[in-house]
Amino acid sequence: MRIGIDARMYGPEVGGGGLGRYVEQLVNHLPEIDHQNRYVLFVGEKSWGRGVKEAFNHSITTPIHWYTLKEQLFLAPLIDKQKLDLVHFPHWNVPIGLRTPFVVTIHDLILLEEPLSARATTQHPLFYAIKYFAFKKVLKHAIKSSKKIIAVSQATKNDILKHFPNVPEDKIVVIYEGITSLKKPKPQNPKPFSYILYIGNCYPHKNLETLLSAFSILHKQIPDLHLVIAGRNDVFFKKLKEKSNSLEAVSFIHFGENPSDERLAELYDQAELYVFPSRIEGFGLPPLEAMSQSTPVACSDIPSLKEILGSAAVYFPKDNPDKIAKIISEVINDPDKKTNLVNRGLEQIKLYSWKKMAEKIVNVYQDCDN
Repeated sequence: MRIGIDARMYGPEVGGGGLGRYVEQLVNHLPEIDHQNRYVLFVGEKSWGRGVKEAFNHSITTPIHWYTLKEQLFLAPLIDKQKLDLVHFPHWNVPIGLRTPFVVTIHDLILLEEPLSARATTQHPLFYAIKYFAFKKVLKHAIKSSKKIIAVSQATKNDILKHFPNVPEDKIVVIYEGITSLKKPKPQNPKPFSYILYIGNCYPHKNLETLLSAFSILHKQIPDLHLVIAGRNDVFFKKLKEKSNSLEAVSFIHFGENPSDERLAELYDQAELYVFPSRIEGFGLPPLEAMSQSTPVACSDIPSLKEILGSAAVYFPKDNPDKIAKIISEVINDPDKKTNLVNRGLEQIKLYSWKKMAEKIVNVYQDCDN
């Protein structure tokens, strides 16, 4: 088969965190595991020079940004021109005019489960309403017209079936993501203070305002404890930082902008606890990264995180700052509990592999040819 991969989001720096990592790891593992099919990559201009094109039969520079009108108008003809047997879209943004058979990965349905309110978006309400209508139309096409749907968790599959009950259940294949190994940090000087950590983007569904409220409670109980939040420096990051300025504990709250992989490893390594308070997730890579660095994890008790993290994390109700503070305090003040969580985490991460993910995705491609 000649299979196309929409690799425009290749790399976390380009694709924005987890989605970019997903594309990167799929693309990187395909040459190693599949010597039968031939692949054509549709790559963004920033992906050149990353070693992407050398490993594949053919790569096409595609200067079309995702989530745009240009994507809907011009991406389909560019792909159809290649006469492919199949193309894989790693996200829901499939051009409606596409004639080539395709599979799509659905990571989550956050925009259906928790539509952005006027408080969450930076756009004019009318413009946002138009974009949201377009999103639902494109998503419906991707779900309905795909040959197969890859869901990154059973929780995501359940959400798809809830919102699209006419989709045959066997059309959706659950394939877990993997974990990217961060290098162990170089020996550091003693850390300047004790801290709990959040790493990730600051979108509203990440529920970080509730984390700030929980930390305000926790700070009164453990006065020398700090909170570190590290993520992409965007409008949501800046809004959260402004919000923290109104808190009594503001001098104990620290923001790290656009951390490198080396810095991430250092932050995980020195943290007392990684906290992940999301209201909704499809998979949840950061808690697994924390576990890989021997950092205990506390997170919200939503279905996807309980599915992926199992007994290797402690859970709290996502919208209760008092209980979040209580759970964090219990872990930090119990060395045996922390050690137990670390050991369980190191076992849990063995369940997830980018190579295994890529192998299962290739099987999906083959099923589409039968």
